[in-house]
Amino acid sequence: MRRNRQSLFALILLGIFVLAGIGYVVVPFLNDRKSGAETSASSGTADTGSSTPVFTKEGEVVFMSGGAAIKKIDVEIADNEADRAKGLMYRSYMPDSVGMLFIFEQSEPQSFWMKNTILPLDILYVNENKEIVYIHKNTTPYSEQGLPSYDNAQYVVEVNGGFTDRYGIKVGDSITF
Repeated sequence: MRRNRQSLFALILLGIFVLAGIGYVVVPFLNDRKSGAETSASSGTADTGSSTPVFTKEGEVVFMSGGAAIKKIDVEIADNEADRAKGLMYRSYMPDSVGMLFIFEQSEPQSFWMKNTILPLDILYVNENKEIVYIHKNTTPYSEQGLPSYDNAQYVVEVNGGFTDRYGIKVGDSITF
């Protein structure tokens, strides 16, 4: 009988050590995941997994009308082929305070599409003088239809669909960055 109690006590003690060991390994991992999600939330992006791009501020764009600022946003900058090709694809959330600025080497007709883009966007084509020459509003997610600039454009700004209507931004207004 005494031997059975010692065996039971040893098994309980072993179980406690095993659980403590698991806790020692798992708890730091859970804390790292939690702090990563908090970091993503504070940066204004949703982190729903490793495949969801996380917003990284690389600059600011100010929308102007008649010399007065309308709205300022933080932007990621796409100034090379790889970044321009990826654009805002695969993003499931984007606050109104952010967007993407595409910079091209020269001013010429541009055309974008919405392939693999989850969110409806407003796409603003901007000429070499930083004047808005055309706006495609509330584009259709996942569409492979071309959305042309209809004029020369050296810059393109992508923001959430409806952004330009919410802030009164129109063709003829300008941007600074």
